[in-house]
Amino acid sequence: MAEQTSDSTDPLLQPFVLKHLTLRNRVFSAAHEPAYSQDGMPKERYRLYHVEKAKGGVGMTMTAGSAVVSRDSPPAFGNLHAYDDDIVPWIRRLTDEVHEHGAAVMIQLTHLGRRTGWGQDDWLPVLAPSAIREPAHRTIPKAAEEWDLERIIDQYADAAERMQCGGMDGIELEAYGHLIDQFWSPLTNHRNDEYGGSLDNRLRFVMQVLTAIRRRVGTEFIVGMRMAIDETLDGGIDAPTGLDILARLESEGLIDFVNVIRGHIAKEPDLSNVIPIHGMASAPHLDFAGRVRQSTNLAVLHAAKIDDVATARHAIAEGKLDLVGMTRAQLADPHLVRKIIEGREREIRPCVGATYCLDRIYESGEALCIHNAATSREATMPHVIERATATRRVVVVGAGPAGLEAARVAGERGHDVMLFEAMPFAGGQIRLAARNPRRRDLLGIVEWRLSELDRLGVDVRYDTVADADVIAELYPDVVVVATGGLPQLPDIEDAAERVVTSWDVIGGDVRPAGDVLFYDDNGTHSAMSAAELIARSGARLEIITPERMLGIDVGGMNHVPYAKAFNETDTRITLNQRVFTVRPEAGRLCVEIGSDHSSHRTVRHVDWVVVDHGTAVNADLYFALKPSSSNLGAVDYGALIDGRSQQLVRNPSGAFQLFRIGDAVSSRNIHAATYDALRLLKDV
Repeated sequence: MAEQTSDSTDPLLQPFVLKHLTLRNRVFSAAHEPAYSQDGMPKERYRLYHVEKAKGGVGMTMTAGSAVVSRDSPPAFGNLHAYDDDIVPWIRRLTDEVHEHGAAVMIQLTHLGRRTGWGQDDWLPVLAPSAIREPAHRTIPKAAEEWDLERIIDQYADAAERMQCGGMDGIELEAYGHLIDQFWSPLTNHRNDEYGGSLDNRLRFVMQVLTAIRRRVGTEFIVGMRMAIDETLDGGIDAPTGLDILARLESEGLIDFVNVIRGHIAKEPDLSNVIPIHGMASAPHLDFAGRVRQSTNLAVLHAAKIDDVATARHAIAEGKLDLVGMTRAQLADPHLVRKIIEGREREIRPCVGATYCLDRIYESGEALCIHNAATSREATMPHVIERATATRRVVVVGAGPAGLEAARVAGERGHDVMLFEAMPFAGGQIRLAARNPRRRDLLGIVEWRLSELDRLGVDVRYDTVADADVIAELYPDVVVVATGGLPQLPDIEDAAERVVTSWDVIGGDVRPAGDVLFYDDNGTHSAMSAAELIARSGARLEIITPERMLGIDVGGMNHVPYAKAFNETDTRITLNQRVFTVRPEAGRLCVEIGSDHSSHRTVRHVDWVVVDHGTAVNADLYFALKPSSSNLGAVDYGALIDGRSQQLVRNPSGAFQLFRIGDAVSSRNIHAATYDALRLLKDV
């Protein structure tokens, strides 16, 4: 358990009494759905994720985002099944383990209303106050009937009772974009019965839900509401109305705290304003939450891009909040609070706002931190690296994200580590990505690791090309090749001189002007970022991709600023097309394009062609070292997946173990690079 000194003057470390519950500090992790559930239950992966934050000193962790109370609220993002009695023992185990480490734990409950889809689970119709389609999930819901509402009110109470039986310290109801506030917002409630029209009528459903919950769990059980006080939409709930709703809930004694949201989430651009990504303002709704706190006697919680300790401390010190949510920050470092307590703030792994976590939920069904590969893998990957029993010499070549992480983990193990980098600076492709001003926060991934390497005494050598002879002279026990990749061209006939890569554009070596065709045959950030820079430069841009959607590997949250740039610059987007040939013609370039779906071809005449086809491995050093290694570069995948050490010996006379990681293996991403490094080096 993270010990907290009682005489601390740090505002973040002051205890807070919420009804009968004393929280050990002011930092909480807000409810979110990481999609780690199994069969709708919070089994090992889900439990260990929250227990790690309790170990890390958090005052309270809020689970689920949200747990669904009814079968006709099918999980949209791996939500827990709060409607199932089988969840109670799983909740009990989770709460008991979180409590053992000194943290409180609550859960968020909801009925998603229209914010889900019908074609899954039990194939029940989606319902809402009115049959108004939600853009994000594209479902046209059924308008709820009276028997639906009677059933759902009881199911809210049933779910609350299950959570109380499971040992939860309290519950939070979701009221931004879900069924409850779909009733109270005029934009989603067009009913003409007793649940529509006046504000009293529109609040009838939530009042019935809360009354039913209170009858079931009693007055002492903590019940709160995460609600949009201001939808920031014409015709929606404005701030005065939101505060009026909050005052009514408070005066009835139905809730004990409010978790403040400002905005709406029915469309991806709107969602990114509620949950900002990198390149957007820090803590944009904090002052608004502070105004809410001045208007209520309820405990006020808030979380929205409060990702650094200084901002969180300011929020508490200035009385803007009672509890400050640092949710994505604790995805990056679940031991954030413990490091504050121990005076090690410099060692906190920063959240860089990349929002890879949320995009992974929507695109791939699980939240992952872009540069903490241990998060959600607590069963096999450590957040705290243990020292090795014997010191070994580890040589790492390449100071991109893979090499930096390998050197850091080896340093934490207590090894003698040398890191070589051919460039005069560290960062690899991250340094390139950060040339887009909007993405400069990615440099935090590099800067934190460099700070850690300095703390650990790792010998970092820049401007040094480490060949096989240089490495042999060091007599290493382990060599890690993290030399990354280099941009490659797709197979284009007659490629002309003015065919360049996204790297050339982002790095500033080329500034395409006039008519520019961008051929994205990769679908990742490197392509979108280069295209954004071209679009903003004033060039006339057309993006062509063979995919059925733009930036296919860029998640919805990160897609928003790219789409904004392309819309504001009248960029032309052409899907389902490939570039086949590029040839000079009358001082310009003639580009032949066509589809995989037919033999039809057409042409474009442009001044520049920019392409992104990922990277080709830069692994000459690895292949030069391979014959001298004991494992001949081989990796035991079974051990790798299970989190066990590498013991393969394929060449008994070999002098060292050899591993290749990151883009030196294949063109992937930052998370893959850091995960390679962690799971290979943690047991060396």
